[in-house]
Amino acid sequence: MRVLIAGASGMIGTELQRQLRADGHTVLTLVRRAPRSETEFAWAPDARVLDFRVFEQADAVVNLSGASISRIPWTRRYQKQILDSRVRATRALAEGMTMASTPPRVFLSGSAVGYYGDRPAVRLTEDASKGEGFLSDVVAAWEEAAGLAPEATRTVLLRTGLVVGRGGAMTPLRLLTALGAAARIGSGGQHWPWISLYDEAAAIRHLLTSNLRGPVNLAGPTPATSDRITRALAAAMHRWHLFTLPEGLISLMMGEAGRELLLASQKQIPSKLLADGFSFRHETVEQAIDELVRPTPVEVASV
Repeated sequence: MRVLIAGASGMIGTELQRQLRADGHTVLTLVRRAPRSETEFAWAPDARVLDFRVFEQADAVVNLSGASISRIPWTRRYQKQILDSRVRATRALAEGMTMASTPPRVFLSGSAVGYYGDRPAVRLTEDASKGEGFLSDVVAAWEEAAGLAPEATRTVLLRTGLVVGRGGAMTPLRLLTALGAAARIGSGGQHWPWISLYDEAAAIRHLLTSNLRGPVNLAGPTPATSDRITRALAAAMHRWHLFTLPEGLISLMMGEAGRELLLASQKQIPSKLLADGFSFRHETVEQAIDELVRPTPVEVASV
C-alpha cells in the first residue's frame, strides 16, 4: 500500500514508518518545510495549504498530528494550541480527501483515551460514553473533525493512552527513576492505559486492512495501575521506589494537567482489536518496560 502520514517525525510516526517499510509498503509523508524527496509533500494546515492531489496517490492516510499534551503548564494559550493543532490538521486532511477524485480507502486518525475522562473502576470499551474535562472535550472535537472524511473512506479513530517507548511521556518518568526519585503518583491505584510503542504501530498497521471503523482503543490487553507501572520501571532500571507524590502537591504544581494526565483513572480495554484477531507482542506492561530499558544493539556495541 501507499500510506500517507501526517506527523511522521514523532515517536509513533517514526516507528510506524519503520514497520511499514519492513512490510514492503511505500511511505509518503506530509512535512511543514520544503520537501527533500519525491515521497515528501508540503502542507500548512493552519493556513489550510494542502494540495488535495496528494490524496489521489495514497491508499491510506494516517493522522498523527498534534501539539504535545505533556508540555507543562497548560496555560489557556497552550490549551488552545492543543485543541487547534489537532482539529485544524484533521479537518485539512478530511476536507482534502473529499476533494480528491479517488479518495483513499482508509483514514486512521489520531485520538486519545482522554475522551473517557476520569472513570475509576469503569471498564472502558469503545462503547463507553464521553467523559468530562478539558481532554475529553478536545478529543470529541478532534474526532468530529475526522468525521468530515468522505463516506467512501473507512475512518478509524485511534484512542491511545500512554505509549511505552523511547520518548513521549516515558521520558520524564525514566529520568526521575534514573535519578532515584521514582515515586507512587497519588494513591497509585488509578489505571493508566498503556501500550508498547511496537504494538501501537503494529495495531495501526493491522487497522490498515481491517474492516473496523469508528473508535478503536489502542491499549495493552492487561490493564495496569500507575503504581504497577512506576514500580515496574524502577525494578527494570534497578532503582528504589520509595516516595509518594501526594495528589494535592500534583494539583498544586501541575494544575489541570496533573489531574487529567496523572491522577485520572481509565481502565481502557482494547475490545475491538482483540475481537478482530490482533496479537499483542507485549501483553503486560512489565514486558513493554523491560524491552524499553534493555540496551539496543547499537548501545551494546558502543560499550
